Amino acid sequence: MNKCIHRPFLNKTGFLPAFILSIYSCYSQTGERPNILWLVSEDNTAPNHGCYGNKLATTPNIDNLAREGITYVNAFSNATVSAPSRFGIITGVYATTCGTQNMRSNNTIPEEFRFFPEYLRRAGYYCTNNAKEDYNTRNAGHTGNQKNAYNAWDESSNKAHYKNRKPGQPFFAVFNSGLSGEAMIHYHNIKEDGEFKHKTEEMEIAPYHPDIPEMRQAYAQIYDQIAELDKWVKEKLDELEKSGLAENTIVFYYADHGGCLPRSITFIFESGTHIPLIVKFPKKYSHLAPGKPGSREDRMVSLTDMAPTILSLAGVEIPKYMQGQAFLGDQKSEDPEYVHFFRCRDDEKYDMYRALRTDKYRYIRNYMPHRVYGMHGWWTWKSPAMRAWEEAYREGQCNAVQSRFWKTKKRTSNTHNKFPT
Repeated sequence: MNKCIHRPFLNKTGFLPAFILSIYSCYSQTGERPNILWLVSEDNTAPNHGCYGNKLATTPNIDNLAREGITYVNAFSNATVSAPSRFGIITGVYATTCGTQNMRSNNTIPEEFRFFPEYLRRAGYYCTNNAKEDYNTRNAGHTGNQKNAYNAWDESSNKAHYKNRKPGQPFFAVFNSGLSGEAMIHYHNIKEDGEFKHKTEEMEIAPYHPDIPEMRQAYAQIYDQIAELDKWVKEKLDELEKSGLAENTIVFYYADHGGCLPRSITFIFESGTHIPLIVKFPKKYSHLAPGKPGSREDRMVSLTDMAPTILSLAGVEIPKYMQGQAFLGDQKSEDPEYVHFFRCRDDEKYDMYRALRTDKYRYIRNYMPHRVYGMHGWWTWKSPAMRAWEEAYREGQCNAVQSRFWKTKKRTSNTHNKFPT
């Protein structure tokens, strides 16, 4: 693959001088590069999918994508909530490096750090985002344009689409879906059991959750929403096929962090950080795949690795400041030993964690062990299941495992992955 210049000169406005742009233009005309399509779901954990072994999930289209692509079984979000997680996705840098680890921190980041689609644009790619940004930093940056964060996108709106590019221009396109988002279980207005497409009595409740009606309803609601998400994925894949671009496009399906049940989102456990990640390579680019279609990849991957990986696939040299590691392309790194996690302030709740995850263990360090896990939060407590769980605990209806969430923590914990948390 042809590569672009590593770290170009930027003037004070953050734009490239004309002579540098001309160099990039020349480079972008040489060699054929893949299109890259991201299908991103919100608040969605890997075990919500049939291809990850869940027999209750209704995900035929995502499962088919897994049969045609590579399924990453050890993919994780570094952060436990969306905005700090998306910062790592868009920069390839840990939010803890830049002071953007707290939810809604909006710190300004160093001028040297760019949002990675800008590098693709310089190399000739048409970059679109439909439509969520939420990068947890002051987006105005160098361009002064709040909706075009750091000059990252050709289009960033609910109308943004790769079809608007110039003829023959390679594209990087992101489509985001909130169908699996946490708000869906906050506002479903507790239905009667018969109203759920997935039967509440068939739900398999995790041992750390009490088996109460509100929790079963939350599980069923999530499975219903994941089924709708699965239809959305099919719509996007069908659209790509009808456009005649599928044979030139590498497709990623992943989630921005873990699931939205109580004790998942905002918590540094497996349930809050283990994400689905499937990558499908068309036959034309099968040489870039780490295995055959339908195979499962054990490499430890985190969302901070996404930016350098996309640059690697596009033949763009990875900036040295990026802390993520490319897991595909000609700049692929050696397999890492672990993934790093963090949790700091979420909305009004301060609770500090750091963690490491290997292929066998998850080690968690609690920096505020005097605080209970289940600290009240205005947004989290919109969940009927969370409120019902707290009430069940206060009424003495929870066993020792289910009660642990409402008690103070150990300073450290080390959990074998045979017993997911």
